[in-house]
Amino acid sequence: MAALDAIDRNILRLLRLDARVSNASLASEVGLSPSACLRRIKLMEQAGVIRGYTALVDTSQAEAAIAVIINITLERQTEDHLDRFEAAVRKHPEIRECFLMTGGSDYLLRVEVATAGDFERIHKEILSALPGVLRIHSSFSIRNVLATRSKNLR
Repeated sequence: MAALDAIDRNILRLLRLDARVSNASLASEVGLSPSACLRRIKLMEQAGVIRGYTALVDTSQAEAAIAVIINITLERQTEDHLDRFEAAVRKHPEIRECFLMTGGSDYLLRVEVATAGDFERIHKEILSALPGVLRIHSSFSIRNVLATRSKNLR
């Protein structure tokens, strides 16, 4: 797929706000015919730009979940150490997101827990056992500000 143009980026922006928007509404919003809009979406899906669609769950209504943001510093930053760490992270579905970072830590992870006790188990059994970990710094979220975005932000 060629580089994304302004229309593609606008389609992606709108899909991020509401992935269930109708193709007709999306096309109208970006100034395309419905068939041209759908063709662009299909091309972005085939190229892997759009990898899938997901539901944003309001955990205050569905389940009690606390997001924990974890900064991980590795003993060494060699390719082998990074690869081993990333392979180990992929084995644990409790780790919802993992980002290779610049700055003060090597990785930023996000997990969701119901209680501090749940996090203690994840810390002991998973995080502390990941290969090459030198330091773990965890922060508990208070609330996800963007999880309650209004649909009217288009």
